[in-house]
Amino acid sequence: MPEAWVLKKGALLAWILPLLICVVSLCCGAYGFTVEDFLALCRGEGADTALAVLWEIRLPRILAGLLVGGALALAGAAFQGMFHNPLVSPDILGASAGAGFGASLAILLGADMAGIQTCAFVFGLAAVGLATLIGSRIQADPTLGLILAGILIGMLCSAATAYLKILADPDSKLPAITFWLMGGLNSVNLHDVLVVLAPMLLGILGLMLLRWPINLLTQGEDEARSLGLNTRRIRLAVICCATLLSASAVCISGVVGWIGLIVPHLGRSLVGADNRRLFPVCLSLGGGFTVLVDTLARSLSSLEIPLGILTAFVGAPFFLYYMVRRKSGFA
Repeated sequence: MPEAWVLKKGALLAWILPLLICVVSLCCGAYGFTVEDFLALCRGEGADTALAVLWEIRLPRILAGLLVGGALALAGAAFQGMFHNPLVSPDILGASAGAGFGASLAILLGADMAGIQTCAFVFGLAAVGLATLIGSRIQADPTLGLILAGILIGMLCSAATAYLKILADPDSKLPAITFWLMGGLNSVNLHDVLVVLAPMLLGILGLMLLRWPINLLTQGEDEARSLGLNTRRIRLAVICCATLLSASAVCISGVVGWIGLIVPHLGRSLVGADNRRLFPVCLSLGGGFTVLVDTLARSLSSLEIPLGILTAFVGAPFFLYYMVRRKSGFA
């Protein structure tokens, strides 16, 4: 009973904290709001400029942060469970590197924002598809082969992106590529959120339905098969859903690291390792963490800090503290 009560409190905290972060984020920034101003704006009584900041800039940015963070955290939790490895992140199969190459290529060719996002999404999916195809040819150890293939494809995509940066105009296109690769939500609007909403919801629904089979995969390949689980199909379904989430997130936010690595560990410390509880909590915590970091990115200085840089500054010390505190390893 005490353990169940602790888990319930952890789940409650995981849902209340992101909600409070979103409220604070709405009020913080270069154009600040008090609580009274915010309530007046909700009633439509504020100035036109304040209303525009709230509904056209800040609210879409918060929604994008919730979607991006939740998608990356859920994908990371799914991959960590599937590979039974706490150091796995959503870009383990090359999704982020492939999306980065696609976006860089689109920028180099002079595409608009819609073209950049489309190329990032398509190349992110293609990179994971190629890694999966290569990994399936390694019969001795399919799991290890898949991971190695993902690392290989990621390195090739990163090298290709570096080559594109050499070819880019240093006065215009090179800075655009560099800033996109560092990640950020400063250019996201409501249309971008609506575009990725459908694939993200599809990926989220798929992983939610796969929570119990992923639980069985964590017990080991032989154990899962003895219980009647088709491990190959389950792995393929998890890869498809998690890649859909990762590619959708990266195509509107750029490359943002650490979220899919540290948030699942934080979720396990609150509700345990059972994916039936962990996955919903990761959605909430990932979204709240991303909104928090994005709020800091646009509030700490007059020059906005790229989101990918700040997640590394926040995530790396947190992960180090978590490793030291756990002592016995990861859970």
